[in-house]
Amino acid sequence: MVIWKKIFDFYIKSSLHVALSAFALVSMTMYFFNISENFEVKAFAFFGTIVGYNFVKYDALARLNKITIKKELRLIILLSIFSALASFYYFLKLQFITQSLGVFVFVLLLLYTLPFFPNKRNARNWKGIKIYIVSLCWVGVTVILPLINAKVGFTSDVLLLSIQRFILIFVLVLIFEIIDINTDDPHLQTVPQQIGVAKTKLLGYGLLIVLLLLEFLYEANQDYTPLLFKLIVSSSIALFLYFANENRSRYYASFWVESIPVFWWLILVQF
Repeated sequence: MVIWKKIFDFYIKSSLHVALSAFALVSMTMYFFNISENFEVKAFAFFGTIVGYNFVKYDALARLNKITIKKELRLIILLSIFSALASFYYFLKLQFITQSLGVFVFVLLLLYTLPFFPNKRNARNWKGIKIYIVSLCWVGVTVILPLINAKVGFTSDVLLLSIQRFILIFVLVLIFEIIDINTDDPHLQTVPQQIGVAKTKLLGYGLLIVLLLLEFLYEANQDYTPLLFKLIVSSSIALFLYFANENRSRYYASFWVESIPVFWWLILVQF
């Protein structure tokens, strides 16, 4: 039993799970726009997410001297190195314009993580900005990247999906921020720190309603199947948001909440 818990913890801590969510969201973007399967784009998003998330997580701990090189961390470092090489390999297989977007997201990641700004600060330390940067990066990687690589023109439907994806990630991050309200640095001024947990939940519910209402504006909608799927997903997120509090275990958000895009993708695969 202990060995399975260690494997599961490694799966979460190494960012494999969140990378699978990125893979799932890219797949759903291709599904909604009837794009033929492109493994290179999915693989780039998957391995790039591992590199990006591990870089952000463990760079911060290293700067605070809260990190020791144990066996698990060595494995995470090795996985990150392999993922960096793999993401570069698949990066070379992308269209030039897609590569340009990938470089932009990478630069944004560096600005978010490394202290480029005065007083040795990074963008992550700007008050209240974290949730917007994270949501924007996920839109870029899981919506814009696969669409421009497939040479899909910028239409109102692309804009609608981008807004919906931004809202989706924004609300998911709200759940993390509620759970971490007592451990997050007060200087970060996360949404729950600014307006309180109750109002944060109301904000999340309202945004999910907006996400669903936007579905009726799609020009390419021939049926209401996408609406049905998004209704199921939004309802699931609303439930997780409702039960979110600072006493929840770390698995509540890092596994169950981040599993929502994966479950959504698995349901779509069946249709």
